[in-house]
Amino acid sequence: MSSLNLDDFTDLIERPDGGVRRDAEARRERQIVPPGALGRLDDLGEWLAAAQGSVPVRPVDKPRVVLFAGDHGVAELGVSARPAGSAAELVRAVLEGGRPVSVLARRAGVPVRVVDMSLDCEPDAFPADVVRHRVRRGSGRIDVEDALTLEEAEAAFRAGVAVADEEADSGTDLVVLGDVSVGGTTAAGVLIAALCGTDASVVTGRGGVAIDDLAWMRKCAAIRDALRRARPVLGDQLQLLATVGGADLAAMTGFLLQAAVRKLPVVLDGVVAAACALVGQRVAFRAPDWWLAAHKTGEPGQAKALDRMALEPLLEQNVQVGEGAGGVLALPLVQAAAALAAELPEREAEKPAEDAGEDAEADASAYDDLP
Repeated sequence: MSSLNLDDFTDLIERPDGGVRRDAEARRERQIVPPGALGRLDDLGEWLAAAQGSVPVRPVDKPRVVLFAGDHGVAELGVSARPAGSAAELVRAVLEGGRPVSVLARRAGVPVRVVDMSLDCEPDAFPADVVRHRVRRGSGRIDVEDALTLEEAEAAFRAGVAVADEEADSGTDLVVLGDVSVGGTTAAGVLIAALCGTDASVVTGRGGVAIDDLAWMRKCAAIRDALRRARPVLGDQLQLLATVGGADLAAMTGFLLQAAVRKLPVVLDGVVAAACALVGQRVAFRAPDWWLAAHKTGEPGQAKALDRMALEPLLEQNVQVGEGAGGVLALPLVQAAAALAAELPEREAEKPAEDAGEDAEADASAYDDLP
């Protein structure tokens, strides 16, 4: 039995400061551009003010991309366009600067951190700062076996908590959260279907590299079989992650919840992050108030999860590559909202009616001495 009590997060997580948000709304009404003229940028600026507890809002100048990495045994069924156990190649490309997230983050001046939780490779394949939280080599085939033992799920969850604390302590002021995985969208689909009470076909997408119809049917069948295994443990979120999640998904869930505890805003990238957020919402209902959805990926499972959490994506670009790329695209929008909320000047205060009357009398008296 796990020694981790997830119910503690319900008490630890507070909502962003409502009083500060009202102050931010009042300030917005005084600015020279009418409220509503900036669309969702108004809401973003006010959300950031509440999350920071600051009016005017502070600039977002220390963002970071955090990617949790892992291989999933279910990929052996041919549910992904990538070979099973090949996530290490993606991680290496991210670290060497050759993936879309690497290019976008470099352009934006945002550091990228990769955390290996369960890559199917030797641990010495990557630097120590990448592998030091690793729980195991690969996750189990969730259609027929558990992804993790309960002890491994707890270790992965605690690793995610530790990474969130490290980021908050280092001064990171916003995190773009994503994954680097092979088979991860299948596990995500199972979690979303289980928590939303839907069938496998409703949440089965084509993945970052689109799969053909036969692979889609295999993926749908794998999600259906894993869903049968998930339903009996729906009441225990840690057991759910152990049964049909994976080390990377358990760590992302722990990260999201602890980020909310530490009042660290998070931008969710794709369907895997959305699935982990949905698990986090089941643990602590106030936690989603600290998260933003970056973009629509076109994955049906992501749309289902975001709708359940009432999170509206900032962008609609159908970026399906994952790895935090869509999250980095949304980052300038968040930074723009912060700048506008803080730097737009306020209108000059209107003079009271009696003062206006006195000014009018003074203006009239100026003509008394004229011939």
